[in-house]
Amino acid sequence: MRDKKMLGLIYTLLLIGALHVMFIPRENSIKLKLTALQWTLATLTATIILWISFDGEGQFQATQIIEWISSTTDLWSSGMVVFAVDGISIFFIILTALLIPICILISWNSIKFLLKEFLLCLIFLEILLMGVFTALDLLLFYILFEGILIPMFLIIGIWGAREEKVLASYYFFFYTLIGSVFMLLGIFVLYSNTGTTDYQTLCGLRLDSEIQKWVFMGFFVSLAIKIPKIPFHIWLPQAHVEAPCAGSVMLAGVLLKIGGYGFIRFSWPILPEASEYFAPLILTLSLLAVIYGSLTTCRQVDFKRLIAYSSVAHMGLVTLGIFTHTIQGLVAAIFLMLAHGLVSSSLFIIVTLLYERHHTRLIKYYRGMTITMPIFATIMLLMTLANIAVPLSCNFVGEFLSLLAAFEYSIIVGVLASLGMVLGAAYSLYLYNRVCFGNSSNYIIFSRDVNRREFYVLLPLIGLTILMGIYPSAIIDTVKGTIIFQESHTW
Repeated sequence: MRDKKMLGLIYTLLLIGALHVMFIPRENSIKLKLTALQWTLATLTATIILWISFDGEGQFQATQIIEWISSTTDLWSSGMVVFAVDGISIFFIILTALLIPICILISWNSIKFLLKEFLLCLIFLEILLMGVFTALDLLLFYILFEGILIPMFLIIGIWGAREEKVLASYYFFFYTLIGSVFMLLGIFVLYSNTGTTDYQTLCGLRLDSEIQKWVFMGFFVSLAIKIPKIPFHIWLPQAHVEAPCAGSVMLAGVLLKIGGYGFIRFSWPILPEASEYFAPLILTLSLLAVIYGSLTTCRQVDFKRLIAYSSVAHMGLVTLGIFTHTIQGLVAAIFLMLAHGLVSSSLFIIVTLLYERHHTRLIKYYRGMTITMPIFATIMLLMTLANIAVPLSCNFVGEFLSLLAAFEYSIIVGVLASLGMVLGAAYSLYLYNRVCFGNSSNYIIFSRDVNRREFYVLLPLIGLTILMGIYPSAIIDTVKGTIIFQESHTW
């Protein structure tokens, strides 16, 4: 089967790349960076080839995948580890493979010490993320889910930008670790009642409603911290502010998406009655995240903290779409996560470009960037418009479908969710107006426009943001086909 071969090739490329980087002397920094970049670009190419191999319905050998899974015996008794991809996980794999080389390029000159260890952390983080998005066993998913904490803890704590980086890394580590204990307890309850942790087997079973509720609460706490949902969001702004650019890009671009991915994979397929029971509560928390998150964003004075809080609002729309339990809502959640991964990552890179030049993230010190940095101002305008979901941007498609699902569920829910778009336009336009328009700031002595490396780092993100807004069906058809297929076979 080609999917198994391609998936194996992806892991092989990453492992060989990690070994290659290990054996290069740390004094040869250029070779270290080029080697890591080449292997991660090769991995990106392999993931794109894997996507091209899908058929028109978005099911890559769908029946064969089911046969392959059902033919395997218990994970822990046979020693077999089962990974597979479908029309949902493939896009998160591609997003991960895209952002890692971008992280290497944007950190090209900013990492001054322990460069080899930094590159190895990024490669191992990619391996673990690929495993999370392809694991078909709940216990294996949990192990990889927890394993991600280690390289991210090191990236924030060692290569962070300011004095509180160690505190921020512990915030991130312990919030996620403690929350994940509840997921582990839920997995134990599932195993004690079913005798298996295999995902496809669990999808075909119907658990007692009380057991479902207890298991769902364990999964919800863990995934709500990761996504993050209010009131579990306290760690996020601190981690973003202190993390290096690569850490912020991976946090916003991929790690937050694990929470939404987990809800899509585990809530409705395995715990449908509990998901229905808790849906009103989660929709309420989602609306709170959209409105409160947007209002909190409006009062931020730190450039990076503002974008971090905007992520809370956007991810509120994601869970809103998931728990309306409609095809539009589920498609919207996946599309919006992919769109947010591109736009939010771009905005964090834009912040870093300013910070590297002027060493402050306080918005009040910036003004008149259109005069001194016209290319930068143009790029920031494009990504700001995408962030407020103007037509022809990928965010517009995701937010439109999410609001459509919200209005189908309830007019009140739809109206309240729409406030998030209005508030999003308010803080985004205020930010751009404050930073880029007006006379040049007296605090800024010299502003150098983006160089070729920085432009080429942002170019694929800008291109994909526009392309997904113009031609969303390339992703929507694949995702929708996968959701319908899974509903007919498991739900």
